[in-house]
Amino acid sequence: MTSSAPRRTVLAAALAAAAGATPLAHAAEEPRTAPRTATGASEESAAPRRSKSLVDYHASTTAADWHAGKHLGTGVAHGARPGIRITRPQGTVDYQDPHTGKTATWEYATWTAPVRTLKVPATEVVASWNAHTPAGTWIAVELRGTYTNGGHTPWYVMGRWTSGDGEGDIRRTSVDDQKDGTSSISTDTFAIDTPSSGLRLASYTLRVTLYRKPAGYRRPTGWLTPTVWRLGAMASDIPDRFEVPASEPGLVGRELAVPRYSQEIHKGQYPEYDNGGEAWCSPTSSQMIIESWGRRPTAEDLAWVDPAYADPQVCHAARHTFDYQYEGCGNWPFNAAYAATYEGLQSVVTRLSSLTDAERLVHAGIPVITSQSFLKTELDGAGYGTAGHLMTVIGFTKAGDVIANDPASPSDQAARRVYKRRQFENIWLRTKRYDEKGKVRSGSGGVCYLYFPARPAPTQRRVLWQLGIR
Repeated sequence: MTSSAPRRTVLAAALAAAAGATPLAHAAEEPRTAPRTATGASEESAAPRRSKSLVDYHASTTAADWHAGKHLGTGVAHGARPGIRITRPQGTVDYQDPHTGKTATWEYATWTAPVRTLKVPATEVVASWNAHTPAGTWIAVELRGTYTNGGHTPWYVMGRWTSGDGEGDIRRTSVDDQKDGTSSISTDTFAIDTPSSGLRLASYTLRVTLYRKPAGYRRPTGWLTPTVWRLGAMASDIPDRFEVPASEPGLVGRELAVPRYSQEIHKGQYPEYDNGGEAWCSPTSSQMIIESWGRRPTAEDLAWVDPAYADPQVCHAARHTFDYQYEGCGNWPFNAAYAATYEGLQSVVTRLSSLTDAERLVHAGIPVITSQSFLKTELDGAGYGTAGHLMTVIGFTKAGDVIANDPASPSDQAARRVYKRRQFENIWLRTKRYDEKGKVRSGSGGVCYLYFPARPAPTQRRVLWQLGIR
């Protein structure tokens, strides 16, 4: 039921130290009426004001954002969705792909974001991005931070990513064995090794390096280049807790129309991608939400899938979210980046503070993909326990219970579940839990993926802004 066998340790308190590494050189419809709360108040009056949060999500998305960064061979791509692309490569670099053994020469250019100073210094950071990477291109996202004691991290690689996996492409990958004795990278998560020391990350900056095949690769539309539309990160300092405060139902009684897919019916299919479908909770959840926005792979995209298999798009999602180092499909930013390859969609990885936040999103028409771990006895109706699992929150009953499409179901039709509010909220938001042997393990602390239109409706934009997402 997990997104992969031994999953990352999500919270720094349980994070094992990793080893050091050196990075490469260098429009949706609005709801027709304002949703009502359980007491009849409108969403506008019920929405709480933003307060000092333990979660800081920030991203570069506008032309002004891109101009504010440091360009070395990149330029701003203007248009309805501004981004950055290669304009004048800074040189070439040889990259030996650790997963194919092949060495190739690539032109590169870089963009470095302004320093982000955190109002609440963080123990963890997860970067995410939205990009277009035509065949023969890729990107590398890196993070460098400053500690509260004035020290600096190295440039950590947060991911080497491309949407494809053709003959001329690299294999998308996280990078293991990165640490400096104070912090480390676990798959896709930066974490302070010993949060109890009081040391935190005070600020950080992101750098993205864009790669393409050397000069001569020109298309009718221009020079071959990746384009990055969104580059951001979620920084947080969530306290250790086995129990979280219970929220009161508010914006309840709405269920979104979302396709239902089971990962279990893909068991044994394409074992090269994390041993087949039984571990595909993350891409299965991603595909459900992508299709809820009216996007899906083309027949040409799916031509490689065995025609005898049901729901070939789930196989496609697994293949295109697979992290060749992690050897699984559960890399959080890779799933978000996959969703954003569909025209008109954007995505983020962040944390939410309560089911109230999820209610506001659902009532604005935005489903939420949540990450949680639990024992079989902790979630009535699930019928299983898991060390890490993704599912989609698509609605709330009038009583405030959670309506979820759970991919760990025996069939597509069985995927729709109703889970008790208090149970679901706790297994999702807690940072500590006990496993079946009574040992203390970590929880996700409210991690979620949000996929939404590149041009959100006004109500959607307002709710996202209230959650720190623009």
